[in-house]
Amino acid sequence: MNQISRPGSLDGMTAPGRRRRGARSGVFGVLDIGSTKVVCVIARIENDGEPRALGFGWQRSRGIKGGNIVDIEEAEKSIRAAVGQAEEMADTQLKGAIVNLSGGQPESRQQNIQWPIGGRPVTEADLRAILGEGRRRSAEDGRETVHAFPLGFTVDATPGAEDPRGMICETISARLHLLDAAQASLANLGATLLRCDLVVEELVSAPFAGGLATLVEDEKQLGATVIDMGGGTTSIAVFADGHLLHTAQIPVGGWNVTNDLARGLSTPIAHAERLKTLHGGVLGAPDDEKEWLPVPQVGEEEDQIARVPRAMIIGIIRPRLEETFELVRDRLESAGLSQEMGRRVVLTGGASQLVGVRELAGRVLERQVRLGRPHAVRGMPETASGPAFAAPLGLLAWGAGEGRPLLDLLPGLERPSGRFRRLVNWLRDKA
Repeated sequence: MNQISRPGSLDGMTAPGRRRRGARSGVFGVLDIGSTKVVCVIARIENDGEPRALGFGWQRSRGIKGGNIVDIEEAEKSIRAAVGQAEEMADTQLKGAIVNLSGGQPESRQQNIQWPIGGRPVTEADLRAILGEGRRRSAEDGRETVHAFPLGFTVDATPGAEDPRGMICETISARLHLLDAAQASLANLGATLLRCDLVVEELVSAPFAGGLATLVEDEKQLGATVIDMGGGTTSIAVFADGHLLHTAQIPVGGWNVTNDLARGLSTPIAHAERLKTLHGGVLGAPDDEKEWLPVPQVGEEEDQIARVPRAMIIGIIRPRLEETFELVRDRLESAGLSQEMGRRVVLTGGASQLVGVRELAGRVLERQVRLGRPHAVRGMPETASGPAFAAPLGLLAWGAGEGRPLLDLLPGLERPSGRFRRLVNWLRDKA
């Protein structure tokens, strides 16, 4: 992490051991609102530029499905409980948080924009105007831009400029990556947090956060795809040349595996989750037919317990995960990024921990696959440092300045003209 980096790169540092551009000052909070759990971490950035967790809390999700809030009251209870745990541990009270974006049907779009300069130096105002034009072109009814990343600039006929400010030219061309989401989902997210006496300070794409937490710098530069296997969704983020190039989301996750087991074995969902965690996997072994597991039946008395071979459990789990990786493969192929994404795939998220998932992903995707354990964060408990916690740890990295684009505009949240910001202000006034 402590490397000198170019302006606009994902690393964002200007010298070893110094704070990154855009790093938070003082104490701040991050909030991962997922389909299976809500995680809150309160942290501060230390003198060496790295975050230290001061408080931590997590609760089982309620009122959240597929990353979207479907019951505001139930979601409020989960969020309040997680935030309360973290606040008590950190002995501080949050007014806002950096929040992950996992719902709202997020979509990636790339824009190529040419902008007249007229023989003068390029200014920051020019770059902001280019980003504004990109957002205008990609805007659709009911959509809101969340991220706007410059992927590179061409100054007159010379490509490859990362930061063209101060360069003299007639015309500048920009390649932009914009990520947007459904305005209604963002509004429900903002309304829920306001009920918790919190505001959304920044939104960060969930798979992007997973990449910040798990990728090493060479992977970001040479090309890698992060697959974050969450409870309700599987998210994809493609990195190359130090940039986030593309994200996508599939509405299938670990909960679907649990549901398949519950239906296939006629067992309660809680026991299906236990079977998946303790005995689940996708790789068969000769003894699987001989290893019989107790399976309580739905609606039966406690002493009415069936027994099934472990091979049957594997036979239910494997097709669902094969289908998931096939959907991921199709999404990547349709995005046309086969060259940029490289040969490297990094799996993270809770569902990636099932035995044999790495090997199955490598076979379906035909790429090198590794399991992505998040980079260690000071102060975080060991139980909250595994792949299931990649998203909140990535949000901490973002708070430390990791991955900040050349112009950190956060459109739709900080700009007064953003529809989401106007709605949040209206809701706050009515509260």
